[in-house]
Amino acid sequence: MSRTRVLSLMTALLALSPLAAPAVASAPYCYEEPSQPTADVSDLRARFTSANWMQTLQAVYQRRWPSGQALAVAQARDPYWNQFVRKNSFEAFAESMMVAIHEETHMWDLDPSRTRWNVHTAAWINASRQDTAIPLHDGFPRKEILPLIKDRYSDSMDGIYLRDRTQGEYHLQGVLAELNAGLTGLPAVTVLQEYIRGVGASNARDIAATNLRYLLLYLRVARDRHPTYWATIKNEPKLRELVLTQFLRTAYWLEKSAPYTGKLGGPDADKITATNYAPENLAVLEEFTGRKVRTDAQKHCTT
Repeated sequence: MSRTRVLSLMTALLALSPLAAPAVASAPYCYEEPSQPTADVSDLRARFTSANWMQTLQAVYQRRWPSGQALAVAQARDPYWNQFVRKNSFEAFAESMMVAIHEETHMWDLDPSRTRWNVHTAAWINASRQDTAIPLHDGFPRKEILPLIKDRYSDSMDGIYLRDRTQGEYHLQGVLAELNAGLTGLPAVTVLQEYIRGVGASNARDIAATNLRYLLLYLRVARDRHPTYWATIKNEPKLRELVLTQFLRTAYWLEKSAPYTGKLGGPDADKITATNYAPENLAVLEEFTGRKVRTDAQKHCTT
């Protein structure tokens, strides 16, 4: 979402995861949250109409992904849902949830009551955890990470978020906001994958992997080119905790969605993920957070 659009929308506005303080804890920490992707929703599908879409949305996620239900309840009065939700069939509705939940996460995170652009931000993590007042200390334009991208796996998104004249100027605020929205859009469709027929959610996995790439590269540039800023943000426990959680959360949902590659993402998502685990990227993550992450089958955990 562009900052211009976010700001205009904000102006109009006026897990099982009790995972606390991972960045300072010494015990292993794993990100997980409740989901039941095979829960029966056939009755809700049969009763779906363009008039009861919000009730259906909440009921479907109550059964399959409680964090989605909680976000929908929190944002139920937002008038912008109608721009994102397709209502002509249950299948179209399910497919549109990637965009709808992604955008409503932006609306919650970037509400002026929670976020002051480039100063502090908020992040809806799941039904049990919403982070607020996360210090940002401004930062530098995210376009500075472009020289570190040596492949074309994320090229289409790089053009939007890094090479665009406006978007490329966004600082850490923009990096974190897009990653957090991507990490709600992905589970939103992962738990409804059997109803998705079109291409409206076909880059969900790519979005999550790419935005994690941007965060890791941003940290590398901060450390190597902006040492004063690096020292400042490295001294912020809430930010360090969020970065660790988002890394593990990305691993968690990429694993959950892996069986649906092709429907929810292309092959480049896994290639981007492989680069995210390159030694230089793991090193900066571990230096920033003070924790080591697992690289085996339990990638959503620390050691």
